[in-house]
Amino acid sequence: MNSNTAHPKREAHAVLDLPSRAWKAQKIERILNLQGRYEGCASSVKILDVGTGSGGIAHYFVNHASLKCQVDSVDTTDNRKILEGFSFTQVEDVRLPFPEASFDVVISNHVIEHVGKMSEQKQHLIELKRVLNAKGIIYLALPNRWMLIEPHYRLAFLSWLPVFLRSPYLRLMGKGDFYDCEPLSLRQLEHLLSEVGFCFHNASIEAMRLFFEIEKPDSIIGKMACRRSPIPQSFLCAIMPTLCYVLTKQD
Repeated sequence: MNSNTAHPKREAHAVLDLPSRAWKAQKIERILNLQGRYEGCASSVKILDVGTGSGGIAHYFVNHASLKCQVDSVDTTDNRKILEGFSFTQVEDVRLPFPEASFDVVISNHVIEHVGKMSEQKQHLIELKRVLNAKGIIYLALPNRWMLIEPHYRLAFLSWLPVFLRSPYLRLMGKGDFYDCEPLSLRQLEHLLSEVGFCFHNASIEAMRLFFEIEKPDSIIGKMACRRSPIPQSFLCAIMPTLCYVLTKQD
């Protein structure tokens, strides 16, 4: 998703291959413990997928083997490869076309870095909170500013640079004209989450372990990553290439 700004158009950067979206949905399900929360519920679990992309994540939950899910999704562009089973609405910015407290689960997977500057990012979080019901839960994932290789343009240290140097570096390396992402550091993100009034849990290490368990079960690096490390978890969380958080409303 992106918002209207004075800058050149921000690209969607959507990941469209369906197998990876099914793996991602499995990871989201396990991080949020959705089966533990909702299995056996008489009513449907109402899910909002913000940043539909291919539709693979929405499709996974609509067709879940044991959870009955009703899925709405939104995006600023329509890149769907799957069209059936869930509701899709094309939006113009971070505003969500739903009443307050509409959803049990809200998914914002690598969306916030695309919506604009920090003011738009804060509004994105405010909207996620607004449409979440009192006992609902949010999955929020985004690239860490301090990742070594920027994932959208595959350039080392791109997001480490001051904002005014990022687009020139992109042009110098022949990767584009305008750096259209705004990755956050852990400290910046947690400051925003606190400002908006979320209770939050950093699940970045768990997400990394699940990535290797689900997507690369035979990886030697993955097996090493799944072992307990003597390095303090607070430091590991700060340097993870992907920041992953579970959010709930404050009581």
